Amino acid sequence: MSVRKIVRIDEEKCNGCGACVPSCAEGAIRIIDGKARLVADNLCDGLGACLGDCPEGAITIEERDADEFDESAVKRHVKAAPIAPAPMPVRPPSPLHAGGGCPGSRMMRFDGPGDDAPSIDGPPGEIRSELRQWPVQMHLVSPTAPYFQGADVLLAADCVAFSVGDFHRCWLRGKALAIACPKLDDGQDTYLKKLVAMIDEARINTLTVMVMEVPCCGGLTALAREACARAARRVPVKRIVVSLRGDVLSEEWL
Repeated sequence: MSVRKIVRIDEEKCNGCGACVPSCAEGAIRIIDGKARLVADNLCDGLGACLGDCPEGAITIEERDADEFDESAVKRHVKAAPIAPAPMPVRPPSPLHAGGGCPGSRMMRFDGPGDDAPSIDGPPGEIRSELRQWPVQMHLVSPTAPYFQGADVLLAADCVAFSVGDFHRCWLRGKALAIACPKLDDGQDTYLKKLVAMIDEARINTLTVMVMEVPCCGGLTALAREACARAARRVPVKRIVVSLRGDVLSEEWL
């Protein structure tokens, strides 16, 4: 046992809605006697993927004495009691709420712009985003979120969207998005677990990995390969490599 970051649930604020349950890939949170409760300390990785999904702000991260996170225990726990994805209504972005939850990581799904949306060549201010959900950063997304269920997923390196001028129209349209930096992001073992969960639990349809030509971006492709090797299901994986100026250098199914 040691002092580490771990989830804290305020039972007075919790209304038992269960929105936090599917966002925890480890299954550390369950609804018991009408309240969300942390099942065991060793099942919680302390990253707080569940924070933004609590409408009451009942979930925070604290530092206290707790059992170390045990990945083997998590695997046994999830296998014994698989997490059933909860339905998530389509809702617009909401204002900041009171409490300890982070609104910036609250799970949201957006209506798509549709085929009649202005093209990338439209007048300034009229080009609509193709983003269909929030959040998008890999540390914040829940791998079993409704927008990943059976989806075509685009896993993009952080720099890609800034380099590719028509990223939304050509590459993001119709896909669920996750972004990551294989060089600067910590906790990539968590990324690996989330990708496996997307494949096996969310049962995604395809995975497209879009990276820059720089060598460090190869780590994102390696993560996708490893996740596919560990997953029980098999999904088609495409790799797209773009130049620093946004040109597509290669596109291939792995």
